[in-house]
Amino acid sequence: MPANTAPDPADTPAGALGPTALVLGAIAAVSTWPTIMLLPVMFLAGGLAVTFGLMGAHYARLGIGRMWTAVTGAVLGATGLLYLPFLLLLAP
Repeated sequence: MPANTAPDPADTPAGALGPTALVLGAIAAVSTWPTIMLLPVMFLAGGLAVTFGLMGAHYARLGIGRMWTAVTGAVLGATGLLYLPFLLLLAP
């Protein structure tokens, strides 16, 4: 007889929100480097990283996924998302 195939609560797609936010946040943060400076990638990856990171933090509080990946991804995404407006405000 096969083993029980009931899903584990950690086997939901919500468990992938933190790592996805971390990867998108890293892409957004790397895009802020002056020699790379990919504006569309920076804005899209940054916005998605913040969104997925906040959703991942919500589900991590419920016990699904890891908090550190979600928070790190959200912070890196916010860095990439807010870099250009911050740079333009401080430009002489």
